[in-house]
Parts: sequence; C-alpha cells; structure tokens
Amino acid sequence: MIAEERRRAADLIEPLTAEQLRTPSLCGKWTVHDVAAHLLMPLVTPMSTFMEAMVTSFFNFDKANVKLTKAVSVRSAPDIASAMRERADHPFKPPGSGYEAPLTDAVVHQQDIRRPLNLDTDIDQERLEVCLSYVASGKAKAVARGDRVSDLRFQATDLDWTAGDGALIRGPGEALLLAMAGRRVAFDDLDGPGVAVLRERIDG
Repeated sequence: MIAEERRRAADLIEPLTAEQLRTPSLCGKWTVHDVAAHLLMPLVTPMSTFMEAMVTSFFNFDKANVKLTKAVSVRSAPDIASAMRERADHPFKPPGSGYEAPLTDAVVHQQDIRRPLNLDTDIDQERLEVCLSYVASGKAKAVARGDRVSDLRFQATDLDWTAGDGALIRGPGEALLLAMAGRRVAFDDLDGPGVAVLRERIDG
C-alpha cells in the first residue's frame, strides 16, 4: 500500500507546472513543492543527517523536519518524482510508529496537493479505511493528537466505517481524514454536532 501511494504521489507531482508548485498547500505554510519534497525527504535523508538536524533543532522534530525538507526542496518536481519511484519500497517508518504512519502521511499529503489545485481526490478505499482508523485511534500523534479526536464519533458516508464514541461527525471518508488531520477546508463537507467540537479543538 505504501509503495503504491508513493508511486501515485510521483505521478501526481511530476507534471505540475511552476505555478502549481508555487501554490499554497493545505499543510501549514508549505507550498505544493514543499509538500512534494517532504514526501521524498525521509527516503533520501541518511540517519546521520537526520540526527544532526535533531540536535541542531534541540530535538524538536517539527523544526528538524522543516530543515530537512528545505534541503530536499531544491530538487525539481520531475527529480522528486523519479526519486520517489526509485525508493517506493523504502522501509522507512517514524521511530515508535507502525506502517500506518507513512501510509497516512502519503495519503494526507497528496490531498494537501490535490485540493488546492482542484485535482481529483480519489483514494483507494482499503487504504483510506486504514488511515481513518489509525488517526481516529489517537495513535497518529504526528497527524492528530489523541485529545483532538477523543469523545467524538466519526461516520463515513461513502464507506462502511465508523469509529469512536461521542458527538457525531459524518461525511465522506476523505473529508473526515483531512478534518482529523487539522485541515479546516474539509469542514465544509461534514455535518453533525461534533463538527463544532473538532473545529474548536483545531482553532483553539
């Protein structure tokens, strides 16, 4: 699943124009090009370089991630795509995490690119369910802290998937995943009393 999502990401990234690459993504202050570089970064960064970035960032993973991604972002989109295909089977996963983590990272970040560019947002349903269950479990700390999704019930309207207990949030699986990951744009596709709760947790 991870390898195929990396190949899909490569196919998405390779033909993007300079204007598309400069477009703000859904991921913080990053452009589409930055997100593409981030997807490649863990596949081409030696562990020694990663540890050095962690030390110089005072072991703040987010700051180290920004530094390492910036180093990869000097590559062109075709170069990033080619390298992702070459390393699609790379066994990387974040320390302490299972393989749901890199799968979720690949799926969410593709949507960070696709939505601002108004590109099709089709996701394999089996992979989407894996990502949804992972994030809703509260274990996906890099995507959504446990306190963001606690005491909420999520129900996909296009999949046979539900998770959690509490105030209901209902909508397409892709929108549920993005909302749990803090992408405010997805709230327009959701309904239920839990939407206001999740929105407040993200905005607060």
